Amino acid sequence: MSPIGELDLHLFNEGTHTRLYERLGAHVGAVDGVEGVHFAVWAPNAERVMVVGDFNGWDHDEHPMRAVGYSGLWSCFIPGVNKGCNYKYAVYSRYHMYKAEKADPFAFYAEVPPKTASVVWEDEYAWSDEAWLAERAKRDALAAPMSIYEVHLGSWRRSPDDPEQFLGYRDLAPMLVEHVKGMGFTHVEFMPITEHPFYGSWGYQTTGYFAPTSRYGSPEDFKYLVDKLHQAGIGVILDWVPSHFPTDEHGLQYFDGTHLYEHADPRQGHHPDWKSSIFNYGRNEVRSFLLSSAFYWLDRFHIDGLRVDAVASMLYLDYSREAGEWVPNRYGGRENLEAMEFLRVLNREVYAHFPGVQTIAEESTAWPMVSRPLELGGLGFGFKWDMGWMHDSLLYMHKDPVHRQFHQDMLTFRGLYAHTENFVLPLSHDEVVHGKGSLLDKMPGDPWQKRASLRLLYAYMFALPGKKLLFMGGEFGQWREWKHDHSLDWHLLEDAGHRGIMLCLGDLNRLYRDVPAMHELDTKPEGFRWIDCNDSQNSVLTLARLDKHGHPVVAVFNFTPVVREAYRIGVPQGGLWREALNTDAAEYAGSGVGNAGLVEAQPVPHHGLPASILLRLPPLGALFFTLE
Repeated sequence: MSPIGELDLHLFNEGTHTRLYERLGAHVGAVDGVEGVHFAVWAPNAERVMVVGDFNGWDHDEHPMRAVGYSGLWSCFIPGVNKGCNYKYAVYSRYHMYKAEKADPFAFYAEVPPKTASVVWEDEYAWSDEAWLAERAKRDALAAPMSIYEVHLGSWRRSPDDPEQFLGYRDLAPMLVEHVKGMGFTHVEFMPITEHPFYGSWGYQTTGYFAPTSRYGSPEDFKYLVDKLHQAGIGVILDWVPSHFPTDEHGLQYFDGTHLYEHADPRQGHHPDWKSSIFNYGRNEVRSFLLSSAFYWLDRFHIDGLRVDAVASMLYLDYSREAGEWVPNRYGGRENLEAMEFLRVLNREVYAHFPGVQTIAEESTAWPMVSRPLELGGLGFGFKWDMGWMHDSLLYMHKDPVHRQFHQDMLTFRGLYAHTENFVLPLSHDEVVHGKGSLLDKMPGDPWQKRASLRLLYAYMFALPGKKLLFMGGEFGQWREWKHDHSLDWHLLEDAGHRGIMLCLGDLNRLYRDVPAMHELDTKPEGFRWIDCNDSQNSVLTLARLDKHGHPVVAVFNFTPVVREAYRIGVPQGGLWREALNTDAAEYAGSGVGNAGLVEAQPVPHHGLPASILLRLPPLGALFFTLE
C-alpha cells in the first residue's frame, strides 16, 4: 500500500476516487524494514478510532489510529500483524456517546458468518485468462450472443455426503464449467457473493463490498472459479447491490455515530421493503466508496459485467412510499437526481477503464433511456432487464391453452418497445420463489403438457430480440420452487422428460450462438420482423430473425396442444428450408410431430412475402427453419 496522498484525499472528498481499495482497508507491507499492516478507515465524526483484533486481545487502547489531516480518514501501521489476523475498528463517536466495533468497510475478506470480524488478507493469485481478456476487449457485446445462466452458489450443488454442507469455490469450479459449457451458455451470473451476514438474504443485504463471502472459501478461491470459467470461454457477471445495505451494527449503518453512508432522514435513508439503509448518493465520499467497489471486482477479480440490482429503487424518491413519506428533489419531482448522476458516472468510468465489460440494469419501470449513451441523455448502461416481457410471457403461459386466443397481445405487445432499450430477457430467481412455484409448475396441463410448454417458452425467448437469462434449475425443469438452503434436484435428470428439457435448451443455446441471424442484430429493428402475429384464433405466431446480410431464420410457435396440419406461412425466399430445431422432437421427450427435417418453399405469396411453406405444427411446439 502506498501512503494516502494529497491527490487521493482530493479525489475521495470530490467523489471521483475509483480505486480506494488501494489506499483504505488493511494492507500488508513494511515500514523501515519491519513487516506489518497499514490500516486506514473513514470516520470523520469519530473522537477516537482504534484497531482491535486477535493480535492485541481486542484491546481498545493498544493500537490507536491517527487522523489524516481534515479528511475524515484515520490510519496507523501495526508491526507484526500479518495475513489471516482478525480485526475490527473500535469507533468512539463525538456524538451521543456512541461506540461500536465495526467491520472494515474495505475488508478484502471476513470471518465465516455468523462471525463478523474482518480478516487481513493479501492477494497471491496468478491469473491464466489473458486470452479471454484480450478477446473480451475486442467483442461487440450488442452484436454478440449472450445467454446467461444465473447461479446461487450456495444452492446450485451441495456436498453429496452432507446436504447441509456448502461446496467451495474450487469444488464448484470444474462442475460448473462442465455444466455451463455443455449447455452452451455464454455467461454465468452469480447472485451476490459480496459478504453478507444473513444467508437468507441471498447476498442482497451486503456488508462486505470488497469481500467475496467466506462461506465458500478465500478470495483466491473465488478468483480460481472466475479464472476457470474464463479459460473455458465463459464470461462472469456479478450481481452488485449499490441500492441499500443492512442495519447490522458491525456494518456501515451509523458507522461513526452519525448517518455516514446513509441518509439521516428516514424518508430518504430507510428502505420500507427491505428494512435496510439507503446510500446517500449526494455525499461525495459515498460515491467514491461505491465507485471503488465496482472497480474492485472488475479490476482484481476480472469480472466481465455488473448486474446492478434494484435500480428503480435508486431512481425514484417515492419508491414503495406513500404521499408524505418521501422528500421531493429540488425541483419538486420524484426523481433521485443524485442517484441518476451516480449511475451515469459509474457507467462512464466502467466503460472508459474496462474494455468489453458490461453493466446491466435491473430496472423494473418505464424509466426512459436506461441503456442509452450519456451524450444522448441516457443513464449509460449497456443493457436493461425486460421485466415487462417476463411478466406478460409467464402470465400468458400460465393460462389454459383454450383461453390463449383471447390474450395473444400479451406476447405481441413487446414488439412496440422491443428496441427502445438494449434488453436482456430474464427468467430469474425472482420468478421461482415466495410461493410462485417453479417455471415448470407454472405451466398448465398434465406433466407432458407442462414440459412441452416450458420447452415452447424457452424457444420463444430465444427467438425474440434481446439477450437471454435463465435461473439455475430451469434448464432441466425443476418441479419445486427454489430453496436457498437446498441443492437443486439433480436427480430429476434420471427422468427422460427432464433430460429432454435440458437437451432442448442446450440445442437452443447452440442455435442462438451459431446462427448469426439469431443474435447479430439483437438491438437493431432490422433484425426482426413479424411474419404473422395476428392468428390468435389458432394461437400461432410466426416471425423471422435476420443477420446483417439479410440471411433469415424463420420461427413458428403453436401455443395450443392441437396439431396444425397443412399450416401455410410466408417465407422471405424460395428454396429448401431445413427444420433446424423442433421442440417437440422425440429426443426431447416430445411427440415427434414435425416436417421430416426439410420443406421446399412454393412460389405462392403469403403474409406479404414472395414464397410460402406448408407445415405440420407440433402441439405446444416451436419450429425453427434455416435456408439450406
